[in-house]
Amino acid sequence: MPLFPRRRRRLAVLRLSGVIAARDRALSLAALKPLIDRAFRVGDEVALVINSPGGSPAQSQLIHDYIRIQADRRKKAVITFVEDVAASGGYWIALAGDSIRVLPTSLVGSIGVVSAGFGFVEALDRLGVERRLVAAGRNKVRLDPFSPRKDEDTEWLTGLQAQLHERFIEHVRSRRAAQGTRLPEGGELFTGEVWLGREAIAHRLADQEDSLGAYVDREKIRLREIAPRRMFSLRGLIGGLAAETLGALEARIEDRALRAPFGL
Repeated sequence: MPLFPRRRRRLAVLRLSGVIAARDRALSLAALKPLIDRAFRVGDEVALVINSPGGSPAQSQLIHDYIRIQADRRKKAVITFVEDVAASGGYWIALAGDSIRVLPTSLVGSIGVVSAGFGFVEALDRLGVERRLVAAGRNKVRLDPFSPRKDEDTEWLTGLQAQLHERFIEHVRSRRAAQGTRLPEGGELFTGEVWLGREAIAHRLADQEDSLGAYVDREKIRLREIAPRRMFSLRGLIGGLAAETLGALEARIEDRALRAPFGL
């Protein structure tokens, strides 16, 4: 028996749950950067545990890219474990792993782009409210919810969506190729469809069935959860209660809206 037992490998765990957006109580690079740095500093490997229906394309890319920069710089493996859902931007971030592991009940995919809004033109008419809007620049005001929709505005928006969708497809193909998987051409892969875990594996969007708990038990590895460090101050507590409550409500509503299409 050795005098000094060999140190067990450490797995740093980053839990990425919720809507992806550049605001409080959401997944953003600003919020996650210190956690990502700590994970790569303390872990021999890093696990991403994904529970996200998506959100901001820009923040999804920023988070993904920063994880890959740290992984390449520190030469450490990254494993993605999908739990409830990795859809849209959530799947974009999931691709930061060297492999993607899912549960049979995980929802994976939604490789597409969506924009939603409301129109209040008739509501204003019924209320007897006149819309007054002054703008400089022919295209300064687009898709105003209080004005009738214009065909050219819809065409402009669908053009932006098509460009974002193409960028998403390029990202998926590039990262899956880096993970050793060549994706088929055509089919329903990039139509915005969502699949359960085993179907996602069959469509080559994920690599195998696995869970964080099973991996830790199988590999006899030490688990290190990476969570935000909370600083307490009475002034911050009193001054921030209203903002925290409103922020939590906003995050809850947006998270619920994005999860609803997946039945979550």
